[in-house]
Amino acid sequence: MITLIAIFDPGQPADDFFSWQFMQQVARNLDPGVGPALLGLAACLALTPLAIWTARRTGFLAHPARERDIHKRAIPYGGGLAMFGAFAIACLVFIRRDPSLPGLLLLGGVTAAVFAIDDRWGIHALVKLAIQAVIAVVAVELFGFQIHYLLVLPFLQIPNLGLLVLPVTVFWILGMQNTVNLLDGVDGLAAGVVGVTAVVLLVAAAGRQTDDVVPLAAALAAVCGGFLVFNFNPARVFMGDSGAYFLGLMLALLSVAGVAKVAIVAAIAVPVLAMAIPIADTAFSIVRRRRRGVSFAHADAQHIHHLLLQAGLTQRQTCILFYCASGILGAIGLTVFGHRKILAVVIVLMVVLLSTVLGERLRASSRHIPVPFGRVVRELLVGR
Repeated sequence: MITLIAIFDPGQPADDFFSWQFMQQVARNLDPGVGPALLGLAACLALTPLAIWTARRTGFLAHPARERDIHKRAIPYGGGLAMFGAFAIACLVFIRRDPSLPGLLLLGGVTAAVFAIDDRWGIHALVKLAIQAVIAVVAVELFGFQIHYLLVLPFLQIPNLGLLVLPVTVFWILGMQNTVNLLDGVDGLAAGVVGVTAVVLLVAAAGRQTDDVVPLAAALAAVCGGFLVFNFNPARVFMGDSGAYFLGLMLALLSVAGVAKVAIVAAIAVPVLAMAIPIADTAFSIVRRRRRGVSFAHADAQHIHHLLLQAGLTQRQTCILFYCASGILGAIGLTVFGHRKILAVVIVLMVVLLSTVLGERLRASSRHIPVPFGRVVRELLVGR
């Protein structure tokens, strides 16, 4: 029985995150993820250019025709198929014996393929939601990705969801998929945030010896990293609904099948906190659209990333803010694993955030500020 809970682990020492013993344990537990990560990265770096070439030859392009579109030229689709292919290759080579793998690959492949059709010819929003729901039900009923047990507070727990197992799990899967899809509005944003979240899940699993999720999360994070080489602004390829729904599905299923198997940890808190801003944005968008009397599926340009762009940030700066926010919130989520010193990571990430955004500002600025060793400082902050 798979469990999903959200509470601190009272039996775990609070200050052991940076202890030598714990770091050794994490290092050992990370070993199974090295191979899948390297192969997933290499496969994505190889498959994405192929997807770009194929999309250009077949006219599989995203033309800037909608209100929320911010790109000015036609961009090839196909990134979602490339990411799925890279993820599948890494898993089939290194993780063949994982009992959850057939379900992950079948569901992920169907999702990537069906929504590639949506990217090419378009599918009605309600039909897309119905397809997602069917895939989620199959994940629960056929492949056993189920949430049975909820523990929110020590005094508020549901040890057996019973008939609610299906709706709760389906809601979780649909929520993660549509959150990632709504996040995909700026070059590199969705892939980067999902990659950060996958790393957080990887660290959480490595700290708890959940060996099955370590290689899966590592492969997913590496695939996102490889895709960002081509998708970071200015993007040369889009993931489309195919990639967004695939990534959302993988995050949802990994959190259920992996971290959630440890009955004393806050499995839901880690991905929820790492994705807190996109999740909140999704909730606000639904409320906003209902108040305007339009369908929740009606697209608009009022998401947080759109507002940041309107406030004057570049696409790169917007992505960097989201990446670091996800990392910071994910680090806070890891404190539910009993490692409170992980909060020190928050400080480091804040420094990275400030220095990186400053570097982007320097890159965009036409003014030259004379400072000691200015060229060295600019190299460190800007990176080129």
